[in-house]
Amino acid sequence: MRKLPGIGTKTALRLAFHLVKGARDDVRRLANALLEVAERIHPCPQCGNYCDGALCPVCRDPSRDQGVICVVEEAYEVGAIERAGRYRGLFHVLGGRLSPLDGIGPEHLNIDGLVSRITEAPETPAEVILATNASVEGEATAVYLQGLLSPHVSRVTRLARGIPVGSDLEYVDGTTIGEALAGRREM
Repeated sequence: MRKLPGIGTKTALRLAFHLVKGARDDVRRLANALLEVAERIHPCPQCGNYCDGALCPVCRDPSRDQGVICVVEEAYEVGAIERAGRYRGLFHVLGGRLSPLDGIGPEHLNIDGLVSRITEAPETPAEVILATNASVEGEATAVYLQGLLSPHVSRVTRLARGIPVGSDLEYVDGTTIGEALAGRREM
């Protein structure tokens, strides 16, 4: 269980003891549910999001704006953007981010799928939003993608960064304040 993200040694041990101590039927149901997920869920062939059908719900939805693609690192980030309720375009999941120190190059990510999707589309998307994380690797991935996509798309944008709602300026780091100042807008 320690192999699961966010699970340390102590938590893994507590979970294991809970399963051993629990009812066998509960453990079987959990094991069967995990097997079912492993057998039924797969990456959407169009965007890389997880689904249990031919296409994910976003790709199947004809009311989505086909002219905008939001590129994220991982599939769970699709849900985070969807929960905000303000984005109605399509998604593309890379399956990670460039990290040369970890041996992760462009060939390990769903970048070829993104380029093919853009260049082979009946109508070229008007905008690609790069929603990679604000880490060194996320920034490197965004810069790499921007160079790759700019010849094919009229507009490549990056998510804005700034001060979280409800926070005090005195507790916000200098980089975030700098980004917020650079991305300011008219009121």
